[in-house]
Parts: sequence; structure tokens; C-alpha cells
Amino acid sequence: MPATESLAPVDLPLSSAGAPLPHVFADERRLLIAYLVNVPDPTFDGTNPRAVSPATDDQSVAILTAEPYLSVQFGPPNDEAIAGHRLYGLGLRSYSAFEVRNSSWIASFEKANRVHPSHFPGLFSGYRHFILTFHDSTVEFIARDFSVSVRQGAVFAALIQAIGH
Repeated sequence: MPATESLAPVDLPLSSAGAPLPHVFADERRLLIAYLVNVPDPTFDGTNPRAVSPATDDQSVAILTAEPYLSVQFGPPNDEAIAGHRLYGLGLRSYSAFEVRNSSWIASFEKANRVHPSHFPGLFSGYRHFILTFHDSTVEFIARDFSVSVRQGAVFAALIQAIGH
């Protein structure tokens, strides 16, 4: 009988609750996820919130890099529908990051790959399943590991710079 999935928190820079503006860049080998980091403004009194865009400069931008990675999914649910996610009952919450232990998603790749003539059961054993939940979207990806850096600037510029390295 397969092991039961569980969630473990992952220590990442906390995303902005209002407009994290997550951007995903992926090719066949490398995955980059950029988002605005939550940096509280001590002068903000709750009125007249500031609008930001991917081109707004002087932001703290987290860049997560996974190389290699196996798969990525980007889209729903948002923070208002997170309770509909299949892992919500295990503790999945908005504005957080988790690792899915004993991932059924990874197991599905192993099962599907069994038709390959060179398949062996341990092929996917080094991969890990991660979930990042944002205000308007969720990113799930499978990778062996990842690194994170925080840069100052605009989301677009930080991502373009990271792509070039």
C-alpha cells in the first residue's frame, strides 16, 4: 500500500499578500519562479494602497531556481478557493510554501513511465514535490531541489537577469 501524502512547511521568503505577481519561466531543464517578497511598510496606514506592476522598480523579488526539474503547474486555486485543493485537508494554506511528502503526483510519473523500455522503479526517487500558494494562483513543481535568492528591482528585470545566468 502506498504511503499517505503529508505536507511539510518550506522556508521561503514570504510573498506579498496583496500583489506577489508570480512569474514562471521554464524550459526543458530549468525552472525559475519570481515573486514579490512581503516587505511591510511601517508608514502605510491602510489607506491608499500602492499599485505595483511587474515593471515597478525598487521591489524585493525572490527568485527560485530549480535545475533540473521534472514538471510544473501554474494556475488555480487562488487564496479564496484554496480550500478546494486536494491537499487542503493536510494543512495547505494560502501565502505559504510546502513540500508534499510521498507525493501521488511523483508516483503518477513513475507509473506512467513503466512503459519505457529502460524504466527502473528508482528513476523518480530523488525528486520532491513543492507547492507555493499566492494571492491569485498556486505553483506546484517537482524537482530534486531548488535555490532561492532575493534581488532588488522589478519582477521583469530580476527574472530576465536570472534567465541570463
